[in-house]
Amino acid sequence: MESALDWHTARALLEWQFEMGVDEAISDRPIDRFAIEQAAREAAASQKAQVAVARTAPGIVVPEKGPDPVEVALASAKAAADLAGLRAAMEAFEHCELKRGARNLVFCDGNPAGRVMIIGEAPGRDEDRIGKPFVGKAGQLLDRMLAAIDLSRDDSVYITNVLPWRPPQNRDPKPDEIAMMLPFLQRHIALVDPDLLVIAGNISCQALLGKRGITRLRGQWTEVAGRPALPMFHPAYLLRTPAAKREAWADLLELRTRLEASGK
Repeated sequence: MESALDWHTARALLEWQFEMGVDEAISDRPIDRFAIEQAAREAAASQKAQVAVARTAPGIVVPEKGPDPVEVALASAKAAADLAGLRAAMEAFEHCELKRGARNLVFCDGNPAGRVMIIGEAPGRDEDRIGKPFVGKAGQLLDRMLAAIDLSRDDSVYITNVLPWRPPQNRDPKPDEIAMMLPFLQRHIALVDPDLLVIAGNISCQALLGKRGITRLRGQWTEVAGRPALPMFHPAYLLRTPAAKREAWADLLELRTRLEASGK
């Protein structure tokens, strides 16, 4: 029986899925991810109980737990004296499993002397391929948004992400992944020392503010690392939800007003 979709429609649907981050066929059956997570928790609890029993058994020596990734990240980030040193420290960091599946470390783009530092969430497919943040369709939209208020990554804006490596299938970063990379992000902010921060998206808000709910947080000035910070919609969200561009435009005007008022 011939498909109801013509060739052009089928291709358009496939390309749309690619843009949404669907780049791998995993299974032809639904997966109960809640059951998988529950099984993993139960297995971890069982292993922990077995280790506890083993430690009390005579003559049995259980290897000590490895180094805390967050502590390793803190020490490594603190030792970085400049951006080149910070990049090298992140490239040498071996405790984040995302590194193993990524093509490139996505460190930064833009002008380190810019007054505005934008912090995105995690690299997507294009960012992972090229090694720079915000280079796909979301990045193109970001550039147009910045140009509308006379800003650009060439002279006035510096861009990085919470995570430097792409999560598989563009999934949300896990809390432990955010926690271990946060010291590098905090050091990144300190080294760039921008006048203002823009926190783009829920993951960035979770990392820097300890909160989620971007529709509630956006447009409300707060403080991060001792400097003003403005949560905003992520450009990828605006591509999916064009109706939110009105609020995004209001936030851009607020950013422009704050820059003019501080007037350095």
